[in-house]
Amino acid sequence: MRHRKTGRRLGRNSSHRKAMLRNMVTSLFEHEKITTTDARAKELRKLAEKMITLGKRGTLHARRQALEVIRDKKVVAKLFERIAPRYQERNGGYTRIIKIGHRSGDNAAMSIIELVEEEIRVKPKKKTPAAKQAEPKAEAPAVEEGASEAAAAGETPAEEAEGQEAVADEQPVGEAPAEEQAEKASAEEENKD
Repeated sequence: MRHRKTGRRLGRNSSHRKAMLRNMVTSLFEHEKITTTDARAKELRKLAEKMITLGKRGTLHARRQALEVIRDKKVVAKLFERIAPRYQERNGGYTRIIKIGHRSGDNAAMSIIELVEEEIRVKPKKKTPAAKQAEPKAEAPAVEEGASEAAAAGETPAEEAEGQEAVADEQPVGEAPAEEQAEKASAEEENKD
């Protein structure tokens, strides 16, 4: 009789089953979502929730207990520093199992097991291309040349700057200045190479 025997055997002996669940919980915390069979997902949930509870404790002893199951130090560090803090206000229920149908080949019921609260990811801002950063240096001598021409004409650089602003104001809104169009064309040529 199978009275009061908990847990699924999953067609493996105890050491193989333990090793498989260790590998699966490591993958779950590394990728935050894995696809597996329903039975494995249900067994994995028990172990994963215990590991997150250890992570919430955050003590050295809890970290050592987690390292007994998850042998990868980087994954344990991720668990304690990034995953567990998300669940400080939640008492259990850290994972979700979503049934996705049956596997072709053996018709085994498949599921996705994932962590409930996803990490908030901020998209990094795009850096300006190197071509735009190099051009202001090239434009600096052009301003000096303009200043020397203005000095020859009897204008001061301030008067010349006011004249350039007036020209910029007169330009239609929809059209980009000729310098910007030239910059875009040179940037596109560099990207092609």
